[in-house]
Amino acid sequence: MLTLENISFDVADAKGEKGIIKNLSLTIEEGKFVVITGPNGGGKSTLAKLIAGIEKPTSGRIYFDGEEITEKSITDRANMGISYAFQQPVRFKGIQVLDLLRLAAKTNLSAADACQYLSEVGLCAKDYINREVNASLSGGELKRIEIATVLARSSRLSVFDEPEAGIDLWSFQNLIQVFERMREITKGSILIISHQERILNIADEIVVIADGQITKRGSRDEILPGILGTASAVDACSKFYKGGDQ
Repeated sequence: MLTLENISFDVADAKGEKGIIKNLSLTIEEGKFVVITGPNGGGKSTLAKLIAGIEKPTSGRIYFDGEEITEKSITDRANMGISYAFQQPVRFKGIQVLDLLRLAAKTNLSAADACQYLSEVGLCAKDYINREVNASLSGGELKRIEIATVLARSSRLSVFDEPEAGIDLWSFQNLIQVFERMREITKGSILIISHQERILNIADEIVVIADGQITKRGSRDEILPGILGTASAVDACSKFYKGGDQ
């Protein structure tokens, strides 16, 4: 499905060019749930943006279903079936949830169809269908609505950059169930940037990235014990991930 071939991404700083992604190659297969994890600052979020088309690689090529998309825009990629969800979902003052779902589906969805998508992410449709996508919604509500738009778009590859960011524990616990349900509905591939154990626990495959390169890759059973070790999830994560991500 998705193939990254010798991808590098450099940025200029006071000392010159700095490599964020370094000659990285990766394939995401059809129908897989893949979680990319690793130390903060290792390039995880940058990689997600390169896949979505928000950033363009300095070198290397990206293919989707065998077609090169390296130079294609985020809109072109969305039309091909690649969706991207930001760490902090965008708020749209003046746009109702129904309008947002219709934009995602690229059709004049009926209220009943839109309500079905909201129900799939655990929201009571009648309470949300006519609400504005603005500051009155919590972080957890926005995350669910964003996932509902991905469902409406019928994306073949859905990319989520740290979906747990900015939401409370209750919302996070429900978010896990939503991802599991989403996988059943879309039958597409899901790629999540995260270091949360509960998200890692539902992955088919875990890819560890550090210093812009893949350091480990394998099934959940192969990779997760090495990440968490014998410490508690909280202690392990606090030791393994430090600083701010790129």
